[in-house]
Amino acid sequence: MPAAGCPASAVLGLLAARGTIAFLSYSVYFDWKRHGGVTLWDPAKNEKLQLFLQEVRMGELWLYRDLEHQMGVKHLRNALLVCGQPQEPLKVFKHTLPPKVFEMLLHKIPLICQTHS
Repeated sequence: MPAAGCPASAVLGLLAARGTIAFLSYSVYFDWKRHGGVTLWDPAKNEKLQLFLQEVRMGELWLYRDLEHQMGVKHLRNALLVCGQPQEPLKVFKHTLPPKVFEMLLHKIPLICQTHS
């Protein structure tokens, strides 16, 4: 049951964003296992991953506020710009974000949008 004052769509959006983070975290782990679990620690990649996850979390927090879609989209765009392969999270966002928010995101990232279409 949604918390008092939280519309059901906001709760669903938050759950979808959490699922996105879980999926992306699993993808990173699976890629690591696919390479035989070899740790080739690259601090720059770790920094990018941390920034990516931070931006996704910030985006989901703003989207949870339901009226703050612009700020949420801004943070999701930042996450995609940091990501080495933005098409993958973009596919996840397409299925987890409300259509209106996904369209707003596509308008903020025209080059990625062209390759996704």
